[in-house]
Amino acid sequence: MSPITSREIRLVSRPQGMPTEANFDLAQTEVEPLQDGQVLVRNLYMSVDPYMRGRMNEGKSYVPPFELGKPLEGGAVGEVIESRTPAFNPGDIVTSSLGWREYFIASPEALHLVKDNIQPLSVYLGTLGMTGMTAWAGLTMVEVKAGDAIFISGAAGAVGSVAGQLAKLRGCRVIGTAGSTEKIRFLKEECGFDEAFNYKTQPVLEQLQQAAPEGIDVYFDNVGGEMLEAALATLRVHGRIIACGSISAYNATSPQPGPTNLFNVTTKRLTMKGLIVGDWLDRRNEFEQEVGDYFRAGQLKHEETVVNGIEQAVGAFIGLFEGKNTGKMVVKLT
Repeated sequence: MSPITSREIRLVSRPQGMPTEANFDLAQTEVEPLQDGQVLVRNLYMSVDPYMRGRMNEGKSYVPPFELGKPLEGGAVGEVIESRTPAFNPGDIVTSSLGWREYFIASPEALHLVKDNIQPLSVYLGTLGMTGMTAWAGLTMVEVKAGDAIFISGAAGAVGSVAGQLAKLRGCRVIGTAGSTEKIRFLKEECGFDEAFNYKTQPVLEQLQQAAPEGIDVYFDNVGGEMLEAALATLRVHGRIIACGSISAYNATSPQPGPTNLFNVTTKRLTMKGLIVGDWLDRRNEFEQEVGDYFRAGQLKHEETVVNGIEQAVGAFIGLFEGKNTGKMVVKLT
């Protein structure tokens, strides 16, 4: 094959507070010749996710920080262009963690074959990808069951909207919060939430207690801060908290105070469990079967916000912290 030119997004400086375009660079590179045992992939869609903000900081976390001057990484779905391994064939659709670039070369171990080719392929970054698996794993982790009342913060986002729908399918009463009238409509009319409120219009605790006067059994936390404090006040005895994310603090430049009512964990005998979806990869087939069946049966809605072109990827990422997405934020690369 003739040489392939690829564009990629590199981190050139570590953000202080909210990331800006100046922290990133769009670079052009030539893809190296393919070697035996390798696969050449053209990315079709890439994911931008809030957790990536933590990897832009220096210092150890549950995943290594992004390196300055190197392309970022993130979920992507792409097409195999050339293969020198029997594990994959040209035309195969694969997912990987090698997003933020148009083309890449990888070993078979870095790729996951997409078997059903459900359209749009971006669904494998959202409802049927790591986003959906995060929602599924969180509910499974604390054994969410029929009759539970569950409150979900960041409910109109990628994880929250799937978590709410899966909870409804399990027979739960589902309450969500989001930041606009349109997102509230989306949660109630399209995702089937029983109650949803705009956290920008009145105090969160006041609205949550109105929506759940008898309390809640489960809190799916994507936000932290005021949302967590309100949930701690509203949870019933033996309630459970899924600690999935804390987007309200991701761009903080100094340590944020914890909830003032954390002692409720003791008095109410609450359980709070941290969730990292990577810990659940050994159950990926179980997730794909269960959630895939719901999706194919039309019982699960996939919502996404799509921007076009790798040159728009940084703006899409920053938009996550400005509430510009409903459902999954993806970048279409072709």
